[in-house]
Amino acid sequence: MIELEGVPELVDPVMVAAFEGWNDAGDAASTAVAHLDREWKGEVFAALDAEDYYDFQVNRPTVFMEDGVRKITWPTTRLSVVRVGGDKPRDLVLVRGIEPSMRWRSFCNELLGFAHELGVELVVVLGALLGDTPHTRPVPISGTTSDADLARRMDLEETKYEGPTGIVGILQEACTHAGVPAVSLWAAVPHYVSQPPNPKATLALLNRLEDLIGVRVPLGELPEDARAWQVGVDQLAAEDSEVAEYVQSLEEARDTAELPEASGEAIAREFERYLRRRDGSGTGGPGPGGPGGHATADGGDGPAGAPFLRDNPGGRTRPPKPPKAGGDDEESSED
Repeated sequence: MIELEGVPELVDPVMVAAFEGWNDAGDAASTAVAHLDREWKGEVFAALDAEDYYDFQVNRPTVFMEDGVRKITWPTTRLSVVRVGGDKPRDLVLVRGIEPSMRWRSFCNELLGFAHELGVELVVVLGALLGDTPHTRPVPISGTTSDADLARRMDLEETKYEGPTGIVGILQEACTHAGVPAVSLWAAVPHYVSQPPNPKATLALLNRLEDLIGVRVPLGELPEDARAWQVGVDQLAAEDSEVAEYVQSLEEARDTAELPEASGEAIAREFERYLRRRDGSGTGGPGPGGPGGHATADGGDGPAGAPFLRDNPGGRTRPPKPPKAGGDDEESSED
């Protein structure tokens, strides 16, 4: 039995979760939840026992000094709650942690126990994967669910993926089997610039979350950070003609693929978001990935700790020679 002392009765609560590691290319998903926690001043009310779920040789604890006293921070998953104001206030339960090393079923059951006790109506799990997408175009966000009715009601894809999965996929399925509506939102991060941070992907996830749950997310400096990130990658890519040519090929492939699907739906969604921000509805209130790389679109591993844009002896960063378009590195969608 989970006892939640000091947590008030929540209003239309939605649980939003993200986990560092294989599901978190560019740290885009975990940074999105951290942003929500920071902007809305979340109050931590629970933490899972690190001994139950983490291998400390994989995710090591850290030592720090506080007022002259040495303290230890253990890798874990923490839950906080925030109240989103506006005409229709609602509460968010934010789950932020590291993909567990073991006992995944127990891990998911413990999170579901909190969801049940708090009356959570929807679970949204954020993830990010490496894909063949150009950094110069809008970040592709896929919304998936295992519930056919939910897919129709919320304009989502019913997941058909088969293959390796991470804690995002496991938690979504655990929710489905427990009768809790659950959705995964995935951002595609350019594989040739995979190192964190990626504020453009974080911003795209937050915009899609905003559309999904009908709240206005305070974005702070994220839009400016996203613009600066793209300018920086533009400059680095321009220094290597092969990289520039490869990015151009990705742009052409993306534009060609999207042309037939250029319906009014995406335009309408963007216009609705603009109206929410103009009207001020829903006003705001007062780590590195683990070993094993990151999820790719085909469910495999991307490079672990070996970003494509990397330091060179001169202190600058520049792209290496990219894989040729249409080669053996093509990828497709994971959830």
